[in-house]
Amino acid sequence: MSTVTTIAGQLDAKGLKIAIVATRFNDFIVDRLVGGAQDYLERHGLDTANITIVRIPGAFEMPLVCQKLVNSGKYDGVLALGAVIRGGTPHFDYVCAEASKGIAQAMMHSGVPIGFGLLTCDTIEQAIERAGSKGGNKGVEAAAAMLETIRVMEQL
Repeated sequence: MSTVTTIAGQLDAKGLKIAIVATRFNDFIVDRLVGGAQDYLERHGLDTANITIVRIPGAFEMPLVCQKLVNSGKYDGVLALGAVIRGGTPHFDYVCAEASKGIAQAMMHSGVPIGFGLLTCDTIEQAIERAGSKGGNKGVEAAAAMLETIRVMEQL
């Protein structure tokens, strides 16, 4: 009988260095995502001195900034936190698609985990729900996914 090998990440942030990329656009939503993520990481052992918050204009700039951070060699992981809310033009579709693709490419090319916490909502009410009310806090979820992925990657 053979034994199955299981690799799983522990939710332990001790000793890590994390960058949080946060958009200023829709900052009343994004600030709640950042607060949730920061609280989560601190409760899981991350020293506040090891958190760097990078404020950027909007979601379209996220891929470039995330790429620069993951390629710097200074961070074990990056969190991408923002909120895009659909308007009356196709602008929403372009911004969301390019931001998502670019963030994924930065992660794939660098091998550094990026927590994806970019809300793409049809209404402001949906964004509020996902930033700490009845839909939970997607900043917390992105931080948890990033943390677990960091710890899995260390074992591979």
